[in-house]
Amino acid sequence: MRVAMIGAGYVGLVSGACFADFGHVVTCIDKDPGKIARLEQGEIPIFEPGLEQLVASNVREGRLSFATDANEAVRTADAVFIAVGTPSRRGDGYADLSYVYAAAEEVAGLVDGFTVVVTKSTVPVGTGDEIEAIFQRVRPGADVAVVSNPEFLREGAAIEDFKRPDRVVVGTLDERAQGLMRELYRPLFLNETPILFTARRTSELIKYAANAFLALKITFINEMADLCEALGADVQQVSRGIGLDKRIGGKFLHAGPGYGGSCFPKDTLALVRTAADAGSPARLVEATVEVNDARKLKMAGKIIAALGGEAAGKTVALLGLTFKPNTDDMRDAASLAIVPALQAGGAKVRAFDPEGMHEAGRLLSDVAFAANAYEAAEGADAVVIVTEWDQFRALDLDRLKTVLRRPVMVDLRNVYQPADLRAKGFDYSSIGRS
Repeated sequence: MRVAMIGAGYVGLVSGACFADFGHVVTCIDKDPGKIARLEQGEIPIFEPGLEQLVASNVREGRLSFATDANEAVRTADAVFIAVGTPSRRGDGYADLSYVYAAAEEVAGLVDGFTVVVTKSTVPVGTGDEIEAIFQRVRPGADVAVVSNPEFLREGAAIEDFKRPDRVVVGTLDERAQGLMRELYRPLFLNETPILFTARRTSELIKYAANAFLALKITFINEMADLCEALGADVQQVSRGIGLDKRIGGKFLHAGPGYGGSCFPKDTLALVRTAADAGSPARLVEATVEVNDARKLKMAGKIIAALGGEAAGKTVALLGLTFKPNTDDMRDAASLAIVPALQAGGAKVRAFDPEGMHEAGRLLSDVAFAANAYEAAEGADAVVIVTEWDQFRALDLDRLKTVLRRPVMVDLRNVYQPADLRAKGFDYSSIGRS
């Protein structure tokens, strides 16, 4: 089948490369000529494990190509995916759908013959209806079916998630569109992947509900971590104790500095706004957003407490800046709240991240970036693990202690065992463990 992917960002590029690897012929289209030029030269604009090799192999086989002009790819496509950004609108938290609607208008003027137009971007409930109205206005006679097909990709594991998903959700009641979507995802049938066909609005809400539930789960265990610290309990054992209950499950029960990234922050905000507009407020999600925002600042207070309650004139070494490991994504990362708070207290910040320093340099000011963890810790008054990259899980603690001015570690990801660090002579603090 022939697929046009509008948007060559994270979702569009991963989805396009994976569809090509399934054997479909895919063109990824983006308005940014610089991005397309880099992709044509084999450069991948984002960091995602395995993506560079996947793109290269499918370009080589002639199944994947890139373009700035959508005309030919859309005209000949069986399915056109809209995979553009839907960031939070500045000031009010609503999803900014301007890119989605602009893409729909362009596609409406180009489709030829029966075409399935698929919304892959995360969009509020009812967006598919608006896209359908755009087609009716621009091309009243166009033979199209507008479908919702939300993505459930974890950054750092996106290729695995696309090829071996828990489920595929498709929002359409159109039988022709259902048949085409089944054919697109046919390679997954071997793994017996459930494909859930729903009404379009239901599909749109599934995406938001899933992300909100996971964000709530993270926020819940973070609150339990605070309670553990107050009561002298161990949040990791609490997590395991409740996670072994099959009704709860152990995933997303790891205490830390709060959730971030490209999905949870904007999607929880958008769901709050959608629910309020519908007259059915999502109170739990509202509380989740508020608690998570406050938690990131609270982590800066935890670091200052480890410094003896005073940050002025001290140097703090941060290990990890991205919102999670195996990505260069800095969107709503905890470090974006922690660094300015430490600096406001008078601290100097030195940092190292394996992939995120280039992006962090655009978002943070007056941070000294180091070449490795030990260079970051040189002469620092404390070292802080903010992101649990694998290379931070087995640090040479003797070497680390030698380069630090004071042997203080604040572990915001509970990478280490308290007894092990204290045996090495560290003043160690972590999350939810006494």
